[in-house]
Amino acid sequence: MPRPAPDVPAAAPGAAGVWERLLTGRVDPAAPVDAELVERYGPLVLHEGPLVIAQLGQSLDGFIASRTGHAEYVTGPEDREHLHRLRALVDAVVVGVGTVAVDDCRLTVRAVPGPSPTRVVLDPSARTPAGSAVLTDGAAPTVWVVGDGAPVPSALAPHVVVLRMPAASRRLAPEDVLAELAHRGLERVLVEGGGRTVSSFLEARALHRLYLTTAPMLIGDGVPGIRFRGADHLAGALRAPARRFRLGDDLCTELILRA
Repeated sequence: MPRPAPDVPAAAPGAAGVWERLLTGRVDPAAPVDAELVERYGPLVLHEGPLVIAQLGQSLDGFIASRTGHAEYVTGPEDREHLHRLRALVDAVVVGVGTVAVDDCRLTVRAVPGPSPTRVVLDPSARTPAGSAVLTDGAAPTVWVVGDGAPVPSALAPHVVVLRMPAASRRLAPEDVLAELAHRGLERVLVEGGGRTVSSFLEARALHRLYLTTAPMLIGDGVPGIRFRGADHLAGALRAPARRFRLGDDLCTELILRA
């Protein structure tokens, strides 16, 4: 079942009321009020047990940023609202250190009502900038996952917990990361970025669902989005049941990878 949510105001008419009921698990999938929100996020709310989802926004030609790393913004505001809704429905949001270093992301829920998840930074070499928001702002708990022996500052803000894990070839195994998070009660997980991190969880078959939003633009060259070792023939390509919905000018494809 979804994690307990803090007290929310009495449900308001329309979308706001539906969203508040979604957050607290009091949703009726058959209710006619704002069926779009119920259809899109109801399955996540009603899901029982561990849940691992991922979200990525990229151009039509498969890049999440330009060759210089500039990514503000590939997708539009509707996709960012969708991302914040996903954050509000999970216990933890996972990103790689590259995303933190380039974007200085906060990983909190701001565009919609709801609680912010625990922030998890995968950083085998402990190179997260000391002044980054996730290590300094105290807006949500942060789990800093580093490799054995990686040096970390002796004094960290109270909201930061260091988790040491074995890192083979400077990579953290997705299944090991998820097991450690589940041990800490963080069973509903959103893998948010970047492309390499999302791809590693996809290739490890660790994802229940993947939300891939494509923007109507061509970047030509840049930072790739989804990349993994594929099959030699298209008969072996990864296929899964899919749903699609529009987010402003963008198109989000939801791949249902595991029941």
